[in-house]
Amino acid sequence: MLVINQDECIDCAACVTFCPVDAIINEQDPGGADWVQINRQYGDEWPSISKKGPPPADAKSWEGVTDKFEKHFRALPADR
Repeated sequence: MLVINQDECIDCAACVTFCPVDAIINEQDPGGADWVQINRQYGDEWPSISKKGPPPADAKSWEGVTDKFEKHFRALPADR
């Protein structure tokens, strides 16, 4: 899981276009406001990604899985 640092985001929506699985929603969309606090907390705690890397080996298996946050979220950043 990746989060967006709320203090660095300039609301350009470029990330929405580049997300390969439509996982990013606008905070104005239904359910979007819930992600603002999650992004704010973990965007400050987790390390920043400064360059694109390969997707995780199991990325395809997670496409379309529902309730991922509720069922699988860990507060620790992934090892990258």
